[in-house]
Amino acid sequence: MSTSSSPVRDVRHLGDFTATARMLTITGIALPVGLLSAGLAWALLRLIGLITNAVFYQRLATSLVAPGSGSHPAWLLLLAPVAGGLVIGLMARYGSEKIRGHGMPEAIEAILMGGSKVQPRVAVLKPVSAAVAIGTGGPFGAEGPIIMTGGAAGSIVAQFLHLTADERKTLLVAGAAGGMAATFNAPLASILLAAELLLFEFRPRSLVPVTASVAVATVARGALLGHGAIFLNTAPLHLVWSTYPLCVVSGVVSALLAVAATLLVYASEDAFRRLPIHWMWWPAIGGLVVGIGGLIQPRALGVGYDVIDAELTGRIALGAVVGILVVKTLIWSLSLGSGTSGGVLAPMFMIGGALGALEAHVFPSVGLGFWALIALAGVLGGVMRSPLTGVVFALELTHRFDALLPLVVAATSAYAVSVLLLKRSVLTEKIARRGYHLSREYDVDPLEIMFVSEVMTTRLVEFDHDLDAATAYQALTNPGDDYAAWRQQLYPVVGPGETVGVVTRGALYHAHSTSPSAPVGSLVVRSPVTTGADQTLRHAAELMAAHNVTTLPVRETRDAGEVTGTATDTGTDAITGIVTLPQLLGGRARDQQEARERERVLQVRLIGRTPAGRAAGRAAGRAAARP
Repeated sequence: MSTSSSPVRDVRHLGDFTATARMLTITGIALPVGLLSAGLAWALLRLIGLITNAVFYQRLATSLVAPGSGSHPAWLLLLAPVAGGLVIGLMARYGSEKIRGHGMPEAIEAILMGGSKVQPRVAVLKPVSAAVAIGTGGPFGAEGPIIMTGGAAGSIVAQFLHLTADERKTLLVAGAAGGMAATFNAPLASILLAAELLLFEFRPRSLVPVTASVAVATVARGALLGHGAIFLNTAPLHLVWSTYPLCVVSGVVSALLAVAATLLVYASEDAFRRLPIHWMWWPAIGGLVVGIGGLIQPRALGVGYDVIDAELTGRIALGAVVGILVVKTLIWSLSLGSGTSGGVLAPMFMIGGALGALEAHVFPSVGLGFWALIALAGVLGGVMRSPLTGVVFALELTHRFDALLPLVVAATSAYAVSVLLLKRSVLTEKIARRGYHLSREYDVDPLEIMFVSEVMTTRLVEFDHDLDAATAYQALTNPGDDYAAWRQQLYPVVGPGETVGVVTRGALYHAHSTSPSAPVGSLVVRSPVTTGADQTLRHAAELMAAHNVTTLPVRETRDAGEVTGTATDTGTDAITGIVTLPQLLGGRARDQQEARERERVLQVRLIGRTPAGRAAGRAAGRAAARP
C-alpha cells in the first residue's frame, strides 16, 4: 500500500528575521546617543535640584530635595507653583508649544506623524520647562521630559546623517530609552518601555541599537549618579497561598484608581479648554491648584522620591498616606490637564505606593513595603497599559526579585481591568484628541505566514505574441462560460519557447480602438514586477505598495521581485499564476475567520446516550459555536 502527500514547500530562503548589516551601523551610532542621553538625564536632575533649592530653600545647590519637607511660609507654597506655571506658559507660547504635556504623547506623535524629526529647540526648552515645573513644586516626574529630551537628542543626531525615517525612529527611541535608564537605573524596564510604547515593533533592526544605547547610558549613570537601586528594600517576605488572591484584589483596586486618575486628567483638560483665556495662562492656573494642594499636604509636591522610598520601606504614617493619596492624585491630574511640563511615572510611583501603604493596614502583613510595591506595579499596569514594564520597573527600583510572581499577578490584573474599562490610556488619549489613532496590539501579520501559492490564480489566459490586438480583445469580451479571462486583468504573452512579458487589459482595449492589427507582442511590458509562488503574501503586498500595482505575475523563480524600486528582470521563467490585491485581502479574511468563528473540536460522549440525543447535542454545539 502506498500513500501520497502534497509536496513540501521549500521555504529555506525565508528567515525568522529581516535584519541586515545596516543594523550594526545604526547600533554604532546609538552608542554615543546613549552616552549623550545619560548626560542629559544627569543635567536635568541637577537643574531640578538647583531650582528647588533656590526657590524653597534660598540656597545654591543641585542636590535633589523635597520642596515640602521644610518649614516654608504658606505664601511660598501657594505662589511658587503659580510662578513656575507662568514661566512655562511663556516658554510654550514664545518658544515651542511642543514642551506642553508630559512628554510621552509628544514623543509618540513625533515618531508616528512627524517622521521622527524633533526640532532642536525642543531639546533645550523641554528639560528647562520641566525643571521649572518640578523645581517650583509641580507634582511631576522627570522621566517624561527626559524621554522627550533624550529622544530629541537622538533625532537631532539622526537628522545630521543620511538615514531613513525608520532609522531616525530607532535613534530617537535609543535616546529616549537611554535617558530613562539613566534616570531610574532600570535598563530592562527602559528597553521594555521602548518596545511597548515607542518603537511599535519588536525587530532586531531597532531592538539591538536601543539596547546598546541603554547599556551605555546605564554604565554612564553609574559614574554620574551611582549604581544602586533607588528604593532598595531587603526586608524578608513571608508569602503564603492567600497572598496571591489579595494581589488580584490589589490589582483591581489599582486599576480603578488608574482609570479615575486618567479620566480626571482629561476632564481637567476639557475644563481648561472651555476657559475664555489663552492657553498660555493655563499652567499658572494649574500651578494654583498645586499650591493649594501643597498647603494641605506639602509632601505631595515635587518628584517625591523621599516619599516613595518611605512608602516602599514601610516608614510612613497612616495620616500621611491618606493625605498623599488624595492630594497627589488630585493636584497631579488637574495640573497635568493645564498643559504644563512634567512626567507621569514618578507620580504614579507615589500614588500607587500610597494606595498599597493604605492596603497594608487592611491586608495581612507579608513584609515591609510589600503591598506598596504591589499597588505601585498595579497602578503602572493600569495607567500605562504595559504590565511587563510595570513589573520590571518595580523589580529594578527596589531589587525585590522575590516579589516577582505577586507583581505579575497584580500588574496583569490591573491591566485587564483597565483595558476593559478604558479605550485609551493617559499616554494615548492626547494623540486621539489630535485626530490620530494608534493600536498597541502586536501580533504576527497573517500575510507573513501565508504564501502566494495558497491564494494565486493558476488557471491563466495567455496570448501568443503574434496575435493581433483586436482578436485578443474580442476573446476577452466574449469569454463564454469562462469568466477567468475577465477577472484576470493581466495576461502573459508567450513567444517561441518563452514568456516574453505581460499585457494589461487596458493596453488591449486602447490598441483595439486605435490599431487593431497591432500584434500583442508589441504591447507587452517586458520587465514586469513579479513575485514567486513560495514568497509570503506580505512580500507581495510590499511589492504592490512599492510599485503602485494591484496585480502581480507569479514566476517560478524563488527570489523574484525584491523591493528595490525598479521592475524585476523577466528572464525566461514561465509565469505560473497571478496574485491580486483582493486575494491578499482574502488572506486577511482567513485570519479574521480564525479569530471569530467558534467550534467545538472535542466532545464528551456519554455511554448509553441514544443517537437522537447525540444529534441534539451536536445541533446545540453548532448553535453555540455561531458568533
